Amino acid sequence: MASSSHCFLIVSVALLLQVLVSPVSALTLTSTKYIDKLCQMPLVDSKPFCLQTLSAYPPAASATGLLPLASAVIRGIVLPQAKKSASFADEAAKKEPNLKTQFQTCKEAYESIGDSLMSALEELKRSPNVATYDVMTCTDHTSQVKNLVGKNRDVASKTLIEMTMQMEKLLPLALGSTQVVGG
Repeated sequence: MASSSHCFLIVSVALLLQVLVSPVSALTLTSTKYIDKLCQMPLVDSKPFCLQTLSAYPPAASATGLLPLASAVIRGIVLPQAKKSASFADEAAKKEPNLKTQFQTCKEAYESIGDSLMSALEELKRSPNVATYDVMTCTDHTSQVKNLVGKNRDVASKTLIEMTMQMEKLLPLALGSTQVVGG
């Protein structure tokens, strides 16, 4: 009697594990498929960076479709970098009186990037082509920042340029996001 209860317990645990693990595996395969598709978009210039970045971000890795993935990339990865850069430029403008105007303009450029990304999020579902345009305008602003402080030798300018280079690596992911939903 004891051995049949023991056998029943083992079989029950095995079946429970199979039921619990199967949906997770299916979800992982599905979200990986969406990430792979986004990272294959023509405007995504570094496939390895794309795969690594999106796979490491839980909302992207668990996305249940292309639209949720695109939203997660723009809202959760690219937009926070724009906000962080705008905040940094604002602080630098306060701390560097000789470069205040340059940093203030950089802050405004990053706020424009944030506005464009928010607009792209709003347009993703109804007009992906417009969303793509919104994201493409962001590169004008990163160029503006590089032109304003790129040749400066102070620590704040160098840091902002590093942040701008990171933004330039992330913007193709946002472009891939708009493309993958039809833009």
